[in-house]
Amino acid sequence: MKHHLQFDFLADKEKNTLTIRREFMANRQMVWDCYTKSELLDRWFAPKPLTTKTKSMEFREGGHWHYAMVEPNGTEYWGWVSYLTINPINSYTSGDAFCNEKGEINTHLPQAEWTVTFTDKNENTLVETIVRYQSLADLETIIEMGMEQGMMATLEKLDELLLTLKP
Repeated sequence: MKHHLQFDFLADKEKNTLTIRREFMANRQMVWDCYTKSELLDRWFAPKPLTTKTKSMEFREGGHWHYAMVEPNGTEYWGWVSYLTINPINSYTSGDAFCNEKGEINTHLPQAEWTVTFTDKNENTLVETIVRYQSLADLETIIEMGMEQGMMATLEKLDELLLTLKP
């Protein structure tokens, strides 16, 4: 049975932002945990058929998440998230960058600041993610890299995980 959950993907080329709104059939604490605990992120944070593996994570202000999205053939795409502010189960802000296995930031690819907000929507949770890029060129690069399709597929994996976590 297909549920009609809200999904918005909006690009604002004047502000160099993406706004992604996605509704999940789970309570806010459960969705928050899926976004903030490495053992849960590893189960959903990559579009199929990729998987995710965490090298290190400290979910705290000033902390980070160093992870890779892994193709079935073993090719790894490394990312670095720097946690800036955290307001438990309501929101967090973070820096996002591509990096290598050592955690060295790739300055040739776009970097962004993410603001992720969690709100109740009846018995569901609405997650709004605003991604700010430094330039229009960076925003366009990310869109061309398939950000919309990648996010859609990744968030569908979170839907599947949430079904297995239901009490």
